[in-house]
Amino acid sequence: MKIAVIALGKIGLPLAVQFASKGHEVVGVDVNQTVVDLINQGQEPFPGEAHLQEKLSELVPAGKLKATTSYAEAVPGADAIVLVVPLFVDSEARPDFGWMDAATEELAKHLTPGTLVSYETTLPVGTTRTRWKPALEAGSGLVEGKDFHLVFSPERVLTGRVFEDLRKYPKLVGGLSEEGARKAVEFYEAVLDFDERPDLKRPNGVWDLGSAEASELAKLAETTYRDVNIGLANQFARFAGSQGIDVYQVIEASNSQPYSHIHMPGIAVGGHCIPVYPRLYLWNDPEATVVRAARAANADMPDYTVGLLEGAYGDLSGARVVVLGAAYRGGVKETAFSGVFDAVRSLQARGAVVTVHDPLYTDAELEKLGFTAHHLGDAVDAAVVQADHAEYRELAPEALPGVKVFVDGRRVSSAEQWPGVTYRVIGKA
Repeated sequence: MKIAVIALGKIGLPLAVQFASKGHEVVGVDVNQTVVDLINQGQEPFPGEAHLQEKLSELVPAGKLKATTSYAEAVPGADAIVLVVPLFVDSEARPDFGWMDAATEELAKHLTPGTLVSYETTLPVGTTRTRWKPALEAGSGLVEGKDFHLVFSPERVLTGRVFEDLRKYPKLVGGLSEEGARKAVEFYEAVLDFDERPDLKRPNGVWDLGSAEASELAKLAETTYRDVNIGLANQFARFAGSQGIDVYQVIEASNSQPYSHIHMPGIAVGGHCIPVYPRLYLWNDPEATVVRAARAANADMPDYTVGLLEGAYGDLSGARVVVLGAAYRGGVKETAFSGVFDAVRSLQARGAVVTVHDPLYTDAELEKLGFTAHHLGDAVDAAVVQADHAEYRELAPEALPGVKVFVDGRRVSSAEQWPGVTYRVIGKA
């Protein structure tokens, strides 16, 4: 097959590589010329994705994968087009379709008959049918269901382990017609491999959910579940801490029977998925009080964690406080909705002098994010762990000279590692 992948970011590029590794001819489209040039040189444009560089080094020289900024080069004659352009959401849960609208408009201009179009960007329910179908038809002059087929198939992978996750989880598809869904199942079966999953009631593979709307809701549901679960864990942790109870023993005990799956509490819920997709769900279902309450509870956790520091340290005016971790999660160089921003704001509101450390970021990169860079070995009065980087698990007091209070927002350490220092962790007095 000839396949076009629109947007070669941290999901799109691994997808393009996966498709090409199955023997298909893949052309990727991206608006960033630097990204395109690096890919065509066989170089990964961003670090941290397992096996990406080795696969690029094999596929690009072999002519199986190339990149371009031109839709006219990639789209005409394609058997399948997969679009993974970012969708942004503001703090009021309003989706910003700007980039996706622009990409859809360009795609429509060059769409030719016989093509399967699959959107993988997570969307509010109904978007595929009510927004993308009329836009593609208007821009191409073609008729969906007759001249081309449109489906929604959400990405279900985490950056850093995309290839592993593509094999591990069923690929969900939902079409606007039975024929479109059938073609989508055939397509994804031809480009993906799946691990055996004896834990599933039906075989791992491509699952047709019956409609684009069901497929859209499935992605929102699985991520919103996690946000709600974490919100509940955070509520348990706050109560347990106030009562002198170790919430981690409680969670372990609760999860020892098969009907409880309580997640772990923490300083923040970050990334492109969990903080964002519940807002897309709320766009469809604004009366979802459980979802809204969980999102508010999780959004409050950075300030609550700083409150733990204040309670242990006292007045933070003039205190030198380092926030450990700018990334939203350990080992991933990404700050999307990271708790670092709210943690720093909360500390500054209390008068603290705040610096930020992250082993994945240079001083210049931290300063570009609006932070003052910290170097381990510099004197501080207190520290707050925001990201669970592996490096922080081995951290000791000599790395933070003068530290009096260490607030572990990710439970990466223990009180035993901080002799003479007041150690606090969320959910444990």
